[in-house]
Amino acid sequence: MGTEVDVLDAGAGPPVVLLHSSVSGNRQWKALIAELRDRHRVLAINLLGYGSTPPWPGDRPQRLTDQAALVHAVLDGIDGPVALVGHSFGGAVAMRAAVELGDRVGALVLLEPNPVALLRRAGRDDAFVEACALRDHVQGHGASGTWADAAPRFADYWLGDGAWDAMPETRRAAFVAALPPNRHEWDAVTDPDLILDDVAPTGAPTLLVHDPATRRPIRELAELLAAARPGWRVHTLDGGGHMAPLVRPDLVNPVVAAFLAAAFLAAS
Repeated sequence: MGTEVDVLDAGAGPPVVLLHSSVSGNRQWKALIAELRDRHRVLAINLLGYGSTPPWPGDRPQRLTDQAALVHAVLDGIDGPVALVGHSFGGAVAMRAAVELGDRVGALVLLEPNPVALLRRAGRDDAFVEACALRDHVQGHGASGTWADAAPRFADYWLGDGAWDAMPETRRAAFVAALPPNRHEWDAVTDPDLILDDVAPTGAPTLLVHDPATRRPIRELAELLAAARPGWRVHTLDGGGHMAPLVRPDLVNPVVAAFLAAAFLAAS
């Protein structure tokens, strides 16, 4: 698509692409990069609208394949198998990229991915409606430019009740500034044409990580994906919450590193 991708490139070895969550950025992977860089070339992408990666133009609804194009761009000229690690929205992007990359994917790690359109197709209407209520809240305020009014509900939903009130003012300002790309990301994960085979590969070793006490749409997605792809490995992470890759990397990173090591060892 010709977009210049803002990517942090560190280390050497089999490539691992890291895809961050909404309202975050590739900086969320600082600890995981330190964990992996001695064994892997780590490519931590800033998705559309984050860092210096250009924002989505908004001329049509964004789709996951639009974000997956960033993965193809950073892998251009890199040979051999690749691992993808994605969190939340980045997990949904990683799923789509893995389908598009096919046999090139040596491992896929999904940390509470959120392609919530699959809930509607599976008849999990209450969970889908809950996700869409937050979508409508964000997109409504996005249309009017009132991002500061969108932020408290978004923060409390994903970070936990009371998270917004507990934030210092500097963190609140940064949170509000990072929120606009999410308006378009909701279009991608609620795409009415999205089906399971568009985002759930069958050939790559895949690890699905979730907190059993996470928000309902993510919890039900994990149940749905585990049932639909029985070959995937599922790891429950008690107490981490949806934002565990940021707030509890001590819980998440050893699980990710061990899975990648086993996948690449098995392939060698």
